[in-house]
Amino acid sequence: MLLFIDRHDGTPVYRQIIDQLRFQIASGGLAGGEELPSTRALSAELGLNPMTVSKAYAALEREGLLERRPGLPLVVARNETERGEAARRDELRKALEPAARVAAQLELAEEVVVETLRELLAENGAAGEDKKS
Repeated sequence: MLLFIDRHDGTPVYRQIIDQLRFQIASGGLAGGEELPSTRALSAELGLNPMTVSKAYAALEREGLLERRPGLPLVVARNETERGEAARRDELRKALEPAARVAAQLELAEEVVVETLRELLAENGAAGEDKKS
């Protein structure tokens, strides 16, 4: 599991952990049933207070993304990976919201925005509308 904490981001560290783990679960990078590092192990790896990691894990557990098992490591909830497409769409919407605001502020026509997105998808190896994940 790879997490990157940007201390200059302005986003609270626990929120960065939540967002990155949520994205990794939605994208399939973390599969249902996969064990997560312990609070102590992850906090040591990231150089954080264990309470920060614990707060992030607890929030994801409340959302139903993680499952706590007494005496065993925390795992990704199996039912969450079944959400698949909806979770990926949610993550995409979050990523595109700032771009949509910029497009509106620039008063660009919808066709221009869509074409620009298609170009970016092509540049990044996406197969377009035919691609299924």
